[in-house]
Amino acid sequence: MAIFILKKSLYGMLVLLGVLLLVFTLFQGLGDPARLIMGQTADKATMQNIRKELALDEPKWKQFLIYINDVSPLSIYPEKAIFQKKLNGFFIGGHYKVGIKLPYLGRSYQSRKTVTAILTEAFLNTILLTVAAMLLAFLLGISLGVLAAVKKGSWIDTTTVFTSILGISVPSFFTGIVIAYLFGFLLSQYTGLHMLGSLYYIDPFKGKQLDLKNLILPAITLGIRPLAIFTQLTRSSLLNELQQDYIRTAYAKGLTRTKVLFVHALKNALNPIITAITGWFAELLAGAFFVEYIFGWNGIGKVTVDALEQLDFPVVMGSVLLTACFFIVMNILSDILYA
Repeated sequence: MAIFILKKSLYGMLVLLGVLLLVFTLFQGLGDPARLIMGQTADKATMQNIRKELALDEPKWKQFLIYINDVSPLSIYPEKAIFQKKLNGFFIGGHYKVGIKLPYLGRSYQSRKTVTAILTEAFLNTILLTVAAMLLAFLLGISLGVLAAVKKGSWIDTTTVFTSILGISVPSFFTGIVIAYLFGFLLSQYTGLHMLGSLYYIDPFKGKQLDLKNLILPAITLGIRPLAIFTQLTRSSLLNELQQDYIRTAYAKGLTRTKVLFVHALKNALNPIITAITGWFAELLAGAFFVEYIFGWNGIGKVTVDALEQLDFPVVMGSVLLTACFFIVMNILSDILYA
């Protein structure tokens, strides 16, 4: 198992290296970040100073090595660069220091805040949205799947199967638009919900205030597809378990139908669903990009789209890299669970 995990980790590192190369080529290798920072009217001296500060006067291959050094946890820096970039970590050595640090993703062209600070808050909001959507999908999906299996062949089973197929087929961005319009606009006076809103709002007297009701509509939208998948998985897996020999043995021993269903059959039927959660968690993170933008939820998806509109490439590069790392980790965990 240790060799298996090591192989998967090395494969993940190769994928991440490919992502780094692609991100650097698209957002720094083919353009001029200094021009994006200062615009078209900047004087020549200012442009040269910025290019020197960002190492843009170096050859592209050297710029890529500097970028790898910045995002890598294990890095080598001149002592001056550690203070200039305000790196957080532990360094040892003389003029050139070796250290273990948090990845340095640069600074935003627009706000001059560190990309790490921008993405940390946004990523936590996205994780909250994803967990809420997954929890909704897991609880409702299992409940509906059990109900459909128990009532096999009835109108309840037919309706559940039909709606789950519909839920799988309809894209999240279309579902988000419909849900936002219906429950956040047309029926807003009855639901008390709004089309747009994030986790916090600023009260002029009380300051930053938590507003969890803004989580409801995006979480429902994001959770519809995994809910449909979990419903189908639970139904088919439970029907398969109910035909096994140990179920007939349990009935022969005089156990009640409820005990056979929930203590024996459902426990074994949940195995594929538990394993599928890791893969779907990563899928939801990708789907959150569209959902967050539709509902104005201040997560990593909305931050990335806003950064693209403003040509704020360090934020975009950091966002893509963070998302790729999350996907790689979740895929490794999924492979380990399957093994």
